[in-house]
Amino acid sequence: MAAERGPNVASPRMKPPRTILYTGKGGVGKTSVAACTARRCAAAGLRTLIISTDPAHSLSESLEVTLGSEPVPAGKRLWGQEVRAQEEMERHWSGVQGWLGELLIERGVDRISAEELTVPPGLDELFSLLRLQRAHDAGEWDAIVVDCAPTGETLRLLAFPDIARWWIEKVFPVERQLLAAARPIARSLLDISLPGRAVFADLHRLSENLIAMNETLRDRERSTIRLVMTPDRMVIGEAMRTFTYLNLYGYLTDAVVVNRVFPPGVGDYFSGWRRLQEEQLELVRSAFAPVPVLCAPYFAQEVLGSEMLDRLAEELFAASGFDPWAVLHHALTQELEVSKRQAKLRLALPFAEKGDVSLKKIGLELIVRVDGHKRTVMLPAALGAFRPRAATFAGGALEVTFDGAGA
Repeated sequence: MAAERGPNVASPRMKPPRTILYTGKGGVGKTSVAACTARRCAAAGLRTLIISTDPAHSLSESLEVTLGSEPVPAGKRLWGQEVRAQEEMERHWSGVQGWLGELLIERGVDRISAEELTVPPGLDELFSLLRLQRAHDAGEWDAIVVDCAPTGETLRLLAFPDIARWWIEKVFPVERQLLAAARPIARSLLDISLPGRAVFADLHRLSENLIAMNETLRDRERSTIRLVMTPDRMVIGEAMRTFTYLNLYGYLTDAVVVNRVFPPGVGDYFSGWRRLQEEQLELVRSAFAPVPVLCAPYFAQEVLGSEMLDRLAEELFAASGFDPWAVLHHALTQELEVSKRQAKLRLALPFAEKGDVSLKKIGLELIVRVDGHKRTVMLPAALGAFRPRAATFAGGALEVTFDGAGA
């Protein structure tokens, strides 16, 4: 399907582009939701790029278009791309990989194993996500939709920019003096070769790209993350944990998508499932409030190709009255401050009024009730040993104070 212009032809642009990242547990329909969003953005007149950074690509099958590592036409004003992690590693990591590989081979590791060991787990997904920054800087798109890796991998990647800042502030300023002083000692006493300039050049370039990507993703006027889930307790639990960490990292979640919901009147065979799903939907609405919850039905056939993707988009966006390219929610709903002995969690509860507040912590789940409103929050693992001590409510927000172990 050819588009009327290639991506390098100049035309009016939104600066910077609207960027939407979809993530969620594997198998929840994340790729279909991302693809239908991109198609609807393109249909509205936005030059749109959809990128898959998931190592197990399925975007080609979803769009029924053969995609590659560079953008190719996938419809009118729509381009698609499946990032190849190996190509990105060669672009960003060749210097480091060469040095580490030779070091391991010198120590008796076979060449194939050495190549595998030079790429830490998760790094290939990180390089894939960096392709987003290149697309963002290109100035060719009005909207960029990203089909991310499953949530666990995505969360690990979002922590890397803070590490990159440490390298730039602490290591790179003294890199030459450090190597000049340490190289003779390392060779004579440790019998190892220290990294050369190519290695530090890779690390420096990678760190700068990570920081730029971090700034892009934290631009809450243009970049947001959307969580995709099915109405199943285990899937929702993982999405709740992801939501908490996204808030802590400062990334804005502007919508959650509940996919494959049985419609009313589904029949006796599925009526039990329907009742269970309704209970889980109540949990979703309380856990993620006030973030909008968009629901899509369980279709009678697989969501593949333009017709089914457009049906999915109609159910998600037309039925809810939301434009897919809009920022659907504008503020972080959780903020956390942690010290050695105390932590403070601030929750947005805009529809509650000051009244009786009750708190109950079960493992890492904090159950909050305010004036008849219930909210379930999945706490980060660092607060596992903390106990809720007090809560105050003012200005549409609840602040919970925790005491640490031994406090």
